[in-house]
Amino acid sequence: MANKSVWSDNRFWQRSAAWVTGFASLLLIWLTFDTSMQISMGTDDDLKNGVTKRVPGPTVINYKIDYVMSAKRGHEIPVIGGQNAEGTSAFQEKEKFFGRDDWSEEEASALLHLGKLGSQAKNCMNCHTLLGNGAYYAPDLTKAWLDPAWGPDGSLQAMTGKNTKEEAMAEFLQHPSQYPTHERMMPNLGITADEAKGLVAFLKHMSSIDTNGFPRNFGRMQGAVHGK
Repeated sequence: MANKSVWSDNRFWQRSAAWVTGFASLLLIWLTFDTSMQISMGTDDDLKNGVTKRVPGPTVINYKIDYVMSAKRGHEIPVIGGQNAEGTSAFQEKEKFFGRDDWSEEEASALLHLGKLGSQAKNCMNCHTLLGNGAYYAPDLTKAWLDPAWGPDGSLQAMTGKNTKEEAMAEFLQHPSQYPTHERMMPNLGITADEAKGLVAFLKHMSSIDTNGFPRNFGRMQGAVHGK
């Protein structure tokens, strides 16, 4: 009688399935813990000590945030507090946010919480995309804080008549129908001044998150949105 081939041996396939399942389970557990560590929010001490976190602490609203091309990673990355010669964050340059650059961790956390709740209550993702989730009817808001249109030389800041980026964004959120910026006008959602401040803080914090290059071609995309 001919020897039975290993490929037709049920025990071989059972053992192989057990090994593959075991390895996949261990890999899944490792990836789960690694992902949890990667997306865990940093602290104020991290920012002060120059510790880079993919999700910076709430007090990142006290710092200037840039978005620069990284030759090493091949895409744009957020840089907090300015950058040194190597293009990495120096965590030194602060930036006033609604007149302050000393928001405490508790105050900043409360402001971000208000903004997050506001984005959910107003169903922002029904029209916008936030961190890859939502719709594409209106502009992606993941890096909206970094849009030059809101800057000192931008059309949106000039349109609202405000002196700072955050004030211009808050004004627009409260009275979007007064500032038509697109064929698809944003509806008036009855956003209060406090809610607007929280939403702007939420947008600024979101822009500081290292999303591994998402959205791609951010600068060109925002320019197209605002007719540049």
